[in-house]
Amino acid sequence: MRSLPDWFGIEEAIVEYRQAVGDMETWVADRADEILGFLTLHEHNDSSAEIHVMAVRPGSHRQGVGRALVDHAEALLAKRSIEFFQVKTLGPSRPDEHYAQTRGFYEALGFRPLEENALWGERNPCLIMIKHLPCASA
Repeated sequence: MRSLPDWFGIEEAIVEYRQAVGDMETWVADRADEILGFLTLHEHNDSSAEIHVMAVRPGSHRQGVGRALVDHAEALLAKRSIEFFQVKTLGPSRPDEHYAQTRGFYEALGFRPLEENALWGERNPCLIMIKHLPCASA
């Protein structure tokens, strides 16, 4: 996360995310013993789960690493009959080129904006994005 200061610039958040990686289900994308990225999943209940945190090293952006991590999570969630998949990111009411790219990434994967709120305070509007997953049993 520290290699991505444009996305992870708040030390307290990095510490919280690091704790979550140890406590929640996490997958790592690697190549030749180098970690390229990771995704940490939080299952809220029998119907919904969330990407709690995801990061991909700058040199691995736009190479399919993030897509592979999300696809893997979606396949597992579908097998568990989880219907709704969400992610929270910086909302568009606070313009930021890096987070505009992040929102575009999630939109390309089928996530849609649900709502923007003040979960992280007025200076950091939170955009909740959601995606409906086809269940394996359907």
